[in-house]
Amino acid sequence: MTPPLYAASVPVFGHYLDRAEALVAQAETAPEALKGQLAPDMFTGAQQFATAAGFALRTACPLAGREVPETPHLGLDAEGLRARFAFAREGLAALDPGAFEGAEDRRISHRAGFAELDQSGSDFLHLFGLPNFFFHLGMGFAVLRQAGLDIGKSDYDGLHDYPAGFRF
Repeated sequence: MTPPLYAASVPVFGHYLDRAEALVAQAETAPEALKGQLAPDMFTGAQQFATAAGFALRTACPLAGREVPETPHLGLDAEGLRARFAFAREGLAALDPGAFEGAEDRRISHRAGFAELDQSGSDFLHLFGLPNFFFHLGMGFAVLRQAGLDIGKSDYDGLHDYPAGFRF
């Protein structure tokens, strides 16, 4: 049986890294879109996507009892983001599902901004890792949408289906 925190993290991150890459590919039609921000004090769309990619490894590796690998210095253009997504997917693929056995109770000490936290693996995944990953992914999506890209929920999750031109 697959350990529950492996099933709740690695495949989820992999799926949404693929979705992030597809969104960035769509942004290549309007390269300035990745440089947009929702507010002046927020990350650019590109930095939001890069941060999401980092959170995939920043979350999954400690759950597997592994150190988080240092992300190579890559650009924040579409090519650099694709390389970041590939790096994160490779790192996730290298994690042995068996290493997640008992991760629910593993203590994980880490920083959240300026806060020092010590959480069970379950809380770390569900209250910190996944929400932060999806926050940055969602902010990247919102920046692209605000920039005028014709993207929607189906582009974000790859699951929904709507007729052409459908809007809420």
